[in-house]
Amino acid sequence: MYKQFIRQRITELRVRKNISEYQLSIALGHSKGYIQSITSGHTLPSMEAFLEICDYFKLTPSEFFLGIPATQVHDLASIIVLLQHLSEHELIQLLSYIEERLSVFSSTEQ
Repeated sequence: MYKQFIRQRITELRVRKNISEYQLSIALGHSKGYIQSITSGHTLPSMEAFLEICDYFKLTPSEFFLGIPATQVHDLASIIVLLQHLSEHELIQLLSYIEERLSVFSSTEQ
């Protein structure tokens, strides 16, 4: 599961930046087929190479895996700490409210 995610995430970031696998490989200082070997499933990056990929895309490892900026990761962690103080009933009410807001939000986008 994580292997596939890493492959797809690298592809997503690369496409978003509008660079080829070849260009990314060279930019990272690897052979021209390096990124292609990762995205095709033949290999995974070493930890050092993974960190280089994160640096290239200006992401923290958390941002790479979560797909959200580090500031939001911190905010979410703060929210989780606060949620621990709510009763089960309050959590259910909050969940219902969030689901309702998200359904309103998604219906206005369509």
